[in-house]
Amino acid sequence: MAARPQILTAPFLRSIRWRDENRPKDGYPFDLPIFREAAFELLFTKPVTILVGENATGKSTLLEALAELAGFHAGGGSRDHNYHAPDTERSQLAQHLRAAWLPKVTQGFFFRADAYINLTTYVEELAVDWAEVRGLYGARHLHQQSHGESFLALFENRLKGSRQALYLLDEPESARSPSRQLQLMRLIHAWGQSGKVQIVLATHAPLLMALPGATLLHLTQGGIAEVNYRATPHFEMMAQFFADPDKMVTEALAVD
Repeated sequence: MAARPQILTAPFLRSIRWRDENRPKDGYPFDLPIFREAAFELLFTKPVTILVGENATGKSTLLEALAELAGFHAGGGSRDHNYHAPDTERSQLAQHLRAAWLPKVTQGFFFRADAYINLTTYVEELAVDWAEVRGLYGARHLHQQSHGESFLALFENRLKGSRQALYLLDEPESARSPSRQLQLMRLIHAWGQSGKVQIVLATHAPLLMALPGATLLHLTQGGIAEVNYRATPHFEMMAQFFADPDKMVTEALAVD
């Protein structure tokens, strides 16, 4: 009897590194600290990788590059989405990166909160009859829901995690209450536990950073390093607030 083929589990995208030495050395995004190293390499060893850091440290830029390497729509969506996104363009970074896959996964989705309205408008215009796409996006029209509800409908219906896929999520906590962030955490945890889905997400939400079993990467002016969520500035600041909210607010308002 022939042996059954081995079914490989997430992570499928194993690493990214520079393609060659001819990449630009100056100008955005190559002047960001995380991309200055000549031997830049990022390894993915777990189903869930979380990117954290201040604004302008390269989290979204990195996700955009991963989306292009995977063949997803630059404005958000999957390989089968085809629409004009006015505020997006091809990733300059992706052209100089090499991705290592095992195996190469063609299914997946790139979610970017800042351009989500473009994707939902495309879906609404494409669906002459909403019943045709309700299995992918839920029973209610996306434009007839709040942003938080619409995000959740997308995650629960379009991103079911039933087959091998790569999900790239840029600030998925946007427009979501703390209780809905916990709901999202449960969903991401289930995807990761399934072995069928790899998730790379960028977030400012300490609740999502605390996801058990995830690799948490902190992007700073000094580069990139693995960190415990309790050691992130996001968690430390929120801990200070909950310890003495009045004091923190008073000190913040007193700053010139």
